[in-house]
Amino acid sequence: MNAFDRDLGKSDGLAVLHYGDGEYAVLSPGRFVLCAVTNAKIPLDALRYWSPEHQEAYAGAAEALKRWQG
Repeated sequence: MNAFDRDLGKSDGLAVLHYGDGEYAVLSPGRFVLCAVTNAKIPLDALRYWSPEHQEAYAGAAEALKRWQG
């Protein structure tokens, strides 16, 4: 996924992603995803933390660590 993908940002709502190791695929275009821990909106261009195992996104390192710790 990169800024040159044709469908990036065509929808103003929630995006649906498939999270892989080091990259993600946009299944349904949108501008943001929701943090699995805080439920905060994460703009796709700011998304840096996610879990391929759990297929969920995190707003930051602290949220990812909190989820990992259980």
